[in-house]
Amino acid sequence: MPAEQPQWILDARRAVGDRIRVRRLHLNMTQESLAHTAGLDRSTIQRMEAGHEMKLSHLLHVAHALRTHVTDLLHG
Repeated sequence: MPAEQPQWILDARRAVGDRIRVRRLHLNMTQESLAHTAGLDRSTIQRMEAGHEMKLSHLLHVAHALRTHVTDLLHG
């Protein structure tokens, strides 16, 4: 069983998820359209926006689909 993550990591993942959602909405994209453009499942986008899943490869695909640099999603 994996160790529980420290609160600062959970908070950081939620912040990244919030930045993904804000950028997606700014571009008038649905989770479904972002998922299609990024080559991911909608459930993956949903988990990322909720801060539950942050695989680097997924984050890179999402940043590309949102036409932004991954550091903009990480640092806001």
